[in-house]
Amino acid sequence: MSKSDQLTLDQNRLVEAWQRTLPAVLNQSDKGEVYADEADPKSVRVHISTAGHSMYSFDFHCTYVDSRELQVTLVDVERDDQTVDERTGIIQTMVEDYVRHIHECAQQLHALTSGS
Repeated sequence: MSKSDQLTLDQNRLVEAWQRTLPAVLNQSDKGEVYADEADPKSVRVHISTAGHSMYSFDFHCTYVDSRELQVTLVDVERDDQTVDERTGIIQTMVEDYVRHIHECAQQLHALTSGS
């Protein structure tokens, strides 16, 4: 990996871009919020709340390995503000779907993150 392949974007600009782009890739009824990761300038935190009666919320930690590759880690799943077992089938399906949406958002921001 070349030195130029590192993410060099200011974290505040990155968060703003994610906040603009994430709602467009999520299901229309879901709500996404993006925050800076205070401990890592190459990372953002993504909080997704589901719509309807399920009242699930998902927290993801997203780290740029380089300007193109995003590592997404599930941090927590809650329902009605209570932590739930994320290993159940329905939760795993939802997590996979949201990870796909997060990667889609990162792809849309590639021109920004690659510095071109």
